[in-house]
Amino acid sequence: MAVKMGINGFGRIGRLVFRAGMDNQSVTMVAINDPFMDLEYMLYLLKYDSVHKRFDGIIEAKKASNGDEFLMVNGMPVRVFHEKDPAQIPWGAAGATYVC
Repeated sequence: MAVKMGINGFGRIGRLVFRAGMDNQSVTMVAINDPFMDLEYMLYLLKYDSVHKRFDGIIEAKKASNGDEFLMVNGMPVRVFHEKDPAQIPWGAAGATYVC
């Protein structure tokens, strides 16, 4: 059974944790929070990294009609939040067991 993870912060370290999680079959990434980065910029920074090269997979940005945002990574939805206070994020409802 895969561990479901959320990431609070999608800077350099958050993106590296995300990539490592995507490479590990024991981990499922379910949510990301970054209050200072919009969805399209998240997509760009994850897809094209000058040090770690291009992400090996298919990534798309998706906005639901209710305003929810997702990164679709290899067909799997990853819920995106833009909350300054991480305590306000429904990590459990997003499916996260652990948040790093």
